[in-house]
Amino acid sequence: MTFFPPSLLAGFGLGFSLILAIGAQNAFVLRQGLRRQHVFWICLACAGSDALLIAGGVLGFGALALALPWFETVMRLGGAAFLAWYGARSLWAAWKGGAALEASSGQGELPLLPVLATVFALTWLNPHVYLDTVVLLGSISAQYPDPQVFAIGAMIASFTFFFSLGYGASLLAPIFARPRAWQMLDVLVGLTMWAIAAKLLLM
Repeated sequence: MTFFPPSLLAGFGLGFSLILAIGAQNAFVLRQGLRRQHVFWICLACAGSDALLIAGGVLGFGALALALPWFETVMRLGGAAFLAWYGARSLWAAWKGGAALEASSGQGELPLLPVLATVFALTWLNPHVYLDTVVLLGSISAQYPDPQVFAIGAMIASFTFFFSLGYGASLLAPIFARPRAWQMLDVLVGLTMWAIAAKLLLM
């Protein structure tokens, strides 16, 4: 007899594996974690958004895409445009170099609202988020006798991952005290954003 229900562990395992890969959202959380700027609110926004989407999938909101055929196209093109713009901004920061170094030393902190706006855009304008949370997790949860427990497990995985990524990033701070490391991170973030944008356009 296990202490945790099997459906809870299954939801946690699948939810964690879906968000483990570096993506647009994760790259932003990592970067802000290294800068130690608004880490709590960023992690809460990411995990909270995931929780809402997971709940929507379990409650059957995945049928929205079937009821509105244009919904997927609008979200895909809008997400690609935003990711392309954000990727260009990251690559420009890598080219300049100095701005990233100043940010790492605690200067030039952005206000909370613009940062949260970026987080929500990276989350809600990314069609892959809907595919992973609403469609995939929602459909798999229906295979369990207690889908709500499965959903709770996936939500716990999301909170665990984002808060670990955001606050754990500070352990890498000595490495990113060097300008070159910040430039490499900006290049990685920019190329990641562009790769995801291209994939959305080619879907």
